Amino acid sequence: MIDQNSLFAELLLLLAGAVVAAPLFRKLGLGTVLGYLAAGVIIGPVLQQVSDTEEVLHVAEFGVVFLLFIIGLELKPSRLWQMRGDVFGLGPMQVVVSGAALSGLAYAAAMSDWRGSLMIGFGLALSSTAFALQILNDAGEINSRYGQRSFSVLLFQDLAIVPLLALITILAPGTKEAAATPLMDFGIAIAAVGAMIVAGRYLLTPMFQIIARTGAREVMIAAALLVVLGSAAAMQAVGLSMAMGSFLAGVMLAESSYRHELEADIEPFRGLLLALFFVAVGLSLDVEAIADNLLFIVPAVLAFMIVKTAVLYVLCRVWGSPHNDAVRIAFLLPQGGEFGFVLFTTATAAGLLSSATASLLIAAVTLSMALTPLGAALSKRLLHGEKREELEEDFDGAGADVLMIGFSRFGQIAAQILLAGGSSVTVIDDSPDRIRQAANFGFRIYFGDGTRRDVLIASGIERAKIVAVCTQKRDTTDRIVDLINSEFPSVRLFVRSYDRIHSLALRNKSVDYELRETLESGLLFGRRTLESLGMSENAAYEIGEDIRQRDEERLQIQAVQGLGAGREKLFNSPVRPEPLIKPKRPVIIEDMAPESLRAEADQASTAV
Repeated sequence: MIDQNSLFAELLLLLAGAVVAAPLFRKLGLGTVLGYLAAGVIIGPVLQQVSDTEEVLHVAEFGVVFLLFIIGLELKPSRLWQMRGDVFGLGPMQVVVSGAALSGLAYAAAMSDWRGSLMIGFGLALSSTAFALQILNDAGEINSRYGQRSFSVLLFQDLAIVPLLALITILAPGTKEAAATPLMDFGIAIAAVGAMIVAGRYLLTPMFQIIARTGAREVMIAAALLVVLGSAAAMQAVGLSMAMGSFLAGVMLAESSYRHELEADIEPFRGLLLALFFVAVGLSLDVEAIADNLLFIVPAVLAFMIVKTAVLYVLCRVWGSPHNDAVRIAFLLPQGGEFGFVLFTTATAAGLLSSATASLLIAAVTLSMALTPLGAALSKRLLHGEKREELEEDFDGAGADVLMIGFSRFGQIAAQILLAGGSSVTVIDDSPDRIRQAANFGFRIYFGDGTRRDVLIASGIERAKIVAVCTQKRDTTDRIVDLINSEFPSVRLFVRSYDRIHSLALRNKSVDYELRETLESGLLFGRRTLESLGMSENAAYEIGEDIRQRDEERLQIQAVQGLGAGREKLFNSPVRPEPLIKPKRPVIIEDMAPESLRAEADQASTAV
């Protein structure tokens, strides 16, 4: 039995729980957040191995502080200004509409009088910044359209805590004479934000310049921690959230040349403390209170989450979000948030809520957090197929010696060479954005789907001497090649290959020429590296040509005998061409090797 008075033992147990639960839940497709929550529930309410869960939660809240600082580093002030329509438009509407609807539900359920119901409604209208952003980070969608809109709403909610705390002062019984205090607090908060902006603009960058000259990395890390924690403490002192202070500090340093180093220094602290925050939420979950009031808490949680989801969806649609983005946002932000804990605790101290009601609300908010990852996963069932933008198909003037299908980076380079050589080229692509971008640089390309026979005819395939298929996706390329081989068998096909296996497949389709997209650039890169290491240009060129020849011989063997037989031939053939310059370490792919190394070579030879 672990000694519950041992802080070290408790910390060790929490870390072990996070290490075990997060990968397990990630493997199950449930996300790391739910794993941390489950670890906290098991360690705390179930096994009761942690004595002071509130202290753990208080320390772990710094994970949210560090998270907001890193997000601030990614947002330049100019970009933040571009988000102002969502921050100060959609954000306030979400808080007001959700708060009013939930206040009405709380009053109808007789949870409190109208003043307490107001605090309940607006407290539940706030969402969890930590949970939402962690889910976005796990999915890699923090910079997506819906991710940025979600963040804008969360950012305003963080700002809204100030007037809501002031509202408690106004509504609290017996404090009518202190009506001027909220206005004074609001003025102090505005002044503090202004001071933070000035300090960030004129003091932080010079400070880091001085520290960088010392060359002491540990001092730079200490300075980064000082900036984050100092700005958080400053904002907390004037009634704003610590997260808001760290976010402002990050925004002020977003254009600094030290931004990437600061992000690297803070990231380990952010990851560890944020994981600890989610574990601490699980620790604080009052399982007994939920069990005793199950018939109230579960319907209440479902009710307020459904209301917030509906409000978010409707408002996002009004603000111009497509259906899929609106669904993602609505199911990402329906939970209660960390600031709900603060608001309910403060309202209880001011006499607006009873202690029993506040405890039930905190349990409901915690349970809603636990349900959020599941809701985000279930929302995928409501998504419609993404509708692609369509342009009018106009092939006036199409028809050239070369018909190029796909204008990706590969195709753009190839097209420049063809045009510079005096060849006429017709290019078709099915991406409206790419067509508009190409027009900005003087390229005339046609909108069309290369997998359609009528589009190929309209774009002049019957007059083309060569068709260059430069599409990015392998399956799209294969469909185009199959269609052309079937309908236009006399056309010469030059095809961009995705990898070695794709090259073999294309050779089986009898294309006239195929080239792996990374082969030539990789050979050139290797040659230039050898030259920089002191080898002559001619020697480096000969090695590159030798590698090219040997690669082609391997491809021919595999193409003729099949991939499986080709691999046996690759390792067991008694005759192998000798390299012009033998490497110091034998090339495994050409020599006899143990089974384990042969397996690695198999994977390498078919993936490149």
